[in-house]
Amino acid sequence: MRLEILTLALIVGACTWAFRFFPTKADLSAIKPDGVLARFLASTGPAAIATLFVASLLPMVKGGVPLPLVIGTASVLAVYAAMRSVVLATLAGSVGFGLTVWLL
Repeated sequence: MRLEILTLALIVGACTWAFRFFPTKADLSAIKPDGVLARFLASTGPAAIATLFVASLLPMVKGGVPLPLVIGTASVLAVYAAMRSVVLATLAGSVGFGLTVWLL
């Protein structure tokens, strides 16, 4: 393995660890609920989910949008809109994607 890749992996890993660890140890009681820092911390979860979704989606759409991706995404959106449950929406998306792959 090249040294540059190993160094980059260690830096990214350390930053990811720090980004997850320090907010759990910080005293956030003095932060204003409508302040900039509170809004930043509240937006990191959805931003991370969106980033992971796009990163996993890009290799699939190089040759067009595959049907399992459409069915899985539609399942997630429909179940979340109906029940407001992230867990059930995630399970529905997995089942929709998996069944579509299995049927094709």
